[in-house]
Amino acid sequence: MRLQAQRAKASLTPTRLYLVRHGQVADGHTDRYHGNNDIGLSPHGVRQLEELAAQLAAVPLAGVYASDLTRALAGAEIISRGRNLALQIIPEFREVHFGAWEGLSFTEIAARYPAELEARFRDLTSFRIPGGESLLDVSSRVLPRLGDLIAQHLQEAFLVVAHAGVNRVILSEALGLSLDHLFRLDQNYGCLNIIDYFPDMAVVRLVNGGVNGVAAG
Repeated sequence: MRLQAQRAKASLTPTRLYLVRHGQVADGHTDRYHGNNDIGLSPHGVRQLEELAAQLAAVPLAGVYASDLTRALAGAEIISRGRNLALQIIPEFREVHFGAWEGLSFTEIAARYPAELEARFRDLTSFRIPGGESLLDVSSRVLPRLGDLIAQHLQEAFLVVAHAGVNRVILSEALGLSLDHLFRLDQNYGCLNIIDYFPDMAVVRLVNGGVNGVAAG
C-alpha cells in the first residue's frame, strides 16, 4: 500500500512556483536595508532580469505576480514581455518593513541601535523593528496570499518577483525551517528558486539559482 501511495503521489502534477528576487538596486548597495523604500533597478539589475527572462522564455506560466515596489515590479514586467499575461501586483509581497532602519547599512544599525539589534538576534522571529515589522508579521501577510495563488493555479506554474526577506519566508515554510534560521538561505539579486506544491507537501527544487543566482567572488 505504501508503494502504491508513493506512485500515486509521483504521478500528480504539482503546482510550481518560480520565485525570483529582484535585480540589483539603483544605488548599487548590497549592504543597505531598503525595505519599503521604493528604489528602482540599476542597469545591471535590468540585465539580470533580462537574462533570467531569456532562461525562462520556454517555460509556460499561468500567471506572473510582483510586489508593488518598483524594483520587483520592473523585474516582473521584463519577464512578462511576449507573454499573453497581465502582470498582477500583490502588495502583501512587499519586502520586510525595516522601520527606523530603512536605508541604513548593518554597520550603521549596529552603531545607532545596538540594544535593538541584539534583541533581534535573540528573537529573530518575533522581534519587531522600531516602526517596522517582525518576521512573524511578514509571514502572516505573505503566506496566506501565497496560499491563495497556489489554490488558484492548481497543477499550473506561476511566477512571483519579490524580495530577499519575502523569498526566505516562503522558502523557510516550504522547507519546514523555523524563521529563526531564515538567514541560512542565501538570496542573491536576480536569483531563481523553484518550489513544487503537492496536496500534502512542498518540494524545493532550486534555491538561489538561475543565471544570476551565484554570488560574486
